[in-house]
Amino acid sequence: MKPLADCLLYAFVDTAYLDGRHPVELCRQLCDGGADLVQLRAKDWSANDISRLAKRLASITADAGVRLVINDHPEIAAEVGAPTAHLGQEDFFDAGHRHIDDVKPSYPVLELGLSTHAPEQARRACEAGADYVAIGPVFETPTKPGRPAVTLDYVRWAAANINRPWFAIGGINLETLDDVLAAGARRVCVVSAILRAPDVTGACRQFKERILSAPR
Repeated sequence: MKPLADCLLYAFVDTAYLDGRHPVELCRQLCDGGADLVQLRAKDWSANDISRLAKRLASITADAGVRLVINDHPEIAAEVGAPTAHLGQEDFFDAGHRHIDDVKPSYPVLELGLSTHAPEQARRACEAGADYVAIGPVFETPTKPGRPAVTLDYVRWAAANINRPWFAIGGINLETLDDVLAAGARRVCVVSAILRAPDVTGACRQFKERILSAPR
């Protein structure tokens, strides 16, 4: 697997966007399209169901050299051998954690990413030792209904101030991608623009090619 710093495209198997498709096949398509990370996000599923699916996805991502990220459940990530877990502000700081070592002792090799929505949250996440930080939602997105967009200003701030891998997320599509990259992002998370595309693998490739061709 690539080091996190070399990962560019962060894709999702989000159960809210399956639209009748099987999540295992979607994972294969994302890997074939060049995703560097694939997050399993299943907000309305039980932990047991997430664990069963995660075990199937873990073999696919491992064979492809892609990082599997488990949303909300670091214990499941450790159980299935996924290298990475992701937590939101409410699941980390609001749950009483102050440093990723509060979560990692039982899973010492696990990477942990944290969502942030403002500069003070990003600073706090970095101080807490997050392996990577998500910056967003850059634009309004149905994935996070009711959460205001942080705008490209936050992306510009992140480019100037964050000292570890970070990913812009939220409402990013092929029409907005160039603006996000011009604001200083080098890594992006994409949910609906890939999962709702008629050709998931092709959409991944388009995003990856555009990111790779962006001026550095």
